[in-house]
Amino acid sequence: MIARYTRPEIGAIWTDEARFTAMRDVEVAAAEALENGPTPDDLDAIRAAVFTVDAINEREKITDHDTAAFVDVLAASAGPAGRWIHYGLTSSDVVDTGLALQLQRAGALLVPAARQLAWELAEKAREHAETLCVGRTHGVHAEPTSFGLKLAGYAMEAHRHAERLERAFAQAATAAISGAVGTYATLGPAYEERVLSRLGLKAEPISTQVVPRDRHAELLSAIALAGAGLERFATEIRHLQRTEVREVEEPFRAGQKGSSAMPHKRNPVICERICGLARVLRGNAQVGLENVALWHERDISHSSAERIILPDSTILLDQLLALSLRVVRGMTVHADRMRANLELTSGALFSQRVLLALVASGMQRDDAYRIVQRLAQQAWDTQTPLRSLLEAEPDVSLDLDEVFDYGYYVRFVPEALERLEVIHG
Repeated sequence: MIARYTRPEIGAIWTDEARFTAMRDVEVAAAEALENGPTPDDLDAIRAAVFTVDAINEREKITDHDTAAFVDVLAASAGPAGRWIHYGLTSSDVVDTGLALQLQRAGALLVPAARQLAWELAEKAREHAETLCVGRTHGVHAEPTSFGLKLAGYAMEAHRHAERLERAFAQAATAAISGAVGTYATLGPAYEERVLSRLGLKAEPISTQVVPRDRHAELLSAIALAGAGLERFATEIRHLQRTEVREVEEPFRAGQKGSSAMPHKRNPVICERICGLARVLRGNAQVGLENVALWHERDISHSSAERIILPDSTILLDQLLALSLRVVRGMTVHADRMRANLELTSGALFSQRVLLALVASGMQRDDAYRIVQRLAQQAWDTQTPLRSLLEAEPDVSLDLDEVFDYGYYVRFVPEALERLEVIHG
């Protein structure tokens, strides 16, 4: 991933240095788990073995195989004890297990960040529980609602994504030390258990020569879903920031410029960035699905793609979570503008309340519907208050103070927001 969208902590997980360090951790654990072979002095030498990325790259020019180049460099560094490095292993044992370590480390960053976002959305929802705004369906005014209730929906979705990510990263922390074509013929399943227990990873029950790629596809799908949820939230803020609406604005920093040509501009660029990068995550998830079907016990058609999509997807999700937290923490909510927008239809958005009141008074539903539809459309088209039109309608006799009460629409919001307790900080 380009530096523009890579935050340092997660970027450090995916450097060449970090990748080979994870593979080195596997090789050391594998040597330590050998019951007959290396002496204590040999193990000390293996633990002290080092590599440089430059040395591996130079060696790969000869081997045309980066794992073999890595093993050669590491073994040479260990001296005579180096003969026990990679003993009985195949490349996938080291590569897939090292990858599992990297994914485990990425999950340790991303899952808490996803939970933090859910928690902060929940807090913001509680803050705006009584902030009235219009609810929209098809982009058109529908009925009044609470901005807090809108945010609560995003909070609960963010919570589901955090739960899904936790499960996906947990199942991806699965590795295999099963040897060529996965038969365990060289060292056996008990050896695998000893190695992986040292590394804190679970063993793949039946591996072939590689860890099955449905695990990685599941993780990439969970990441893409999380990105889609963040895009949904960002799309809402983008719509609410439009000049004609201007109910909410994403944060705009001191010194920030919205346009190189028009100094008045304050554009929703953070949310637009979220929407754009979320599309990349969905594309990467598709590649993850394509990687599931490999030839026989393995090929490496997945390998080249994974070197791009797994680092990029985790790095981008980290970026999207950080951007979303920035929006939640710093957004400006124009409650006065929300209240003004509620009046744009001259009360037509109370149409269901009027309809129900007429039905409750004894009128047939279709008759009541036709009356309310006619008057509501007249109110909207002519900017005449629906309440005034109802007062002049001979067949209507209602307690209009009760009908035209905004409090009706938010009376159960506090009760609904109690469900946010499932989200823990």
